[in-house]
Amino acid sequence: METIFNTLTEDNLIIYAAKHYYNPKCTHVDEFYEDLKRFKYIKRLINRYQETGKLSERLILNHLIVAFNVFGIEAGLNILELKLSEEQWPIVKPFLKLLNYIDEKQYQQYNEDHKVLNALKDI
Repeated sequence: METIFNTLTEDNLIIYAAKHYYNPKCTHVDEFYEDLKRFKYIKRLINRYQETGKLSERLILNHLIVAFNVFGIEAGLNILELKLSEEQWPIVKPFLKLLNYIDEKQYQQYNEDHKVLNALKDI
């Protein structure tokens, strides 16, 4: 992360996200906030999977793709690091690898969820 954002927090998230936001079709600030909410939706879908075992893999993929398209890979990963708990990373890591947002060396501390891996093989 850049030195202006030594630590990304909820307090400086909006400024950080706005700095990295790129959506040429964005015509109103509400669209920025809708795109930023995608991280909340991803977290919510992961929580639902943890609680019920129901995985909405295509919806998670869709939210990740759109969020990373408008915020970029580095900023997207930084925002995910802020928003997700340690227990959620094994679930999101296979998605990030599938989309080539991370490589094998990144986030090695998290083992990938096997049910998620199997679901993504069918896509």
